[in-house]
Amino acid sequence: MGILDRFRKKGEVEVVSREPVGKFIVAGVTYVLGKQVLAGIVKEGLIYPGYKLKGKNVALIREIYIQNRKIDFAVGGDEVALLLEGHMEVKTGEVLNVYRS
Repeated sequence: MGILDRFRKKGEVEVVSREPVGKFIVAGVTYVLGKQVLAGIVKEGLIYPGYKLKGKNVALIREIYIQNRKIDFAVGGDEVALLLEGHMEVKTGEVLNVYRS
């Protein structure tokens, strides 16, 4: 266990990459079986499960859906639903940065 691991809060998600790989515009927020789901549009870039969303806080993208079908990735212009691991405080219309894990 490293020195930094001792100071990190348990369950805290952090961003590792420096440059965002995409942007996501939030159109709505809902919950499915206790997990937060963000509906919206990929403004630019490419999003994969395992990437992280950053706004006021950070959450991991667990799964991506288009019209109730699970997909492997999303590109700019896609209307998607992102199933998150964790919880984010977001508002409709907010633009979130997407980072690699």
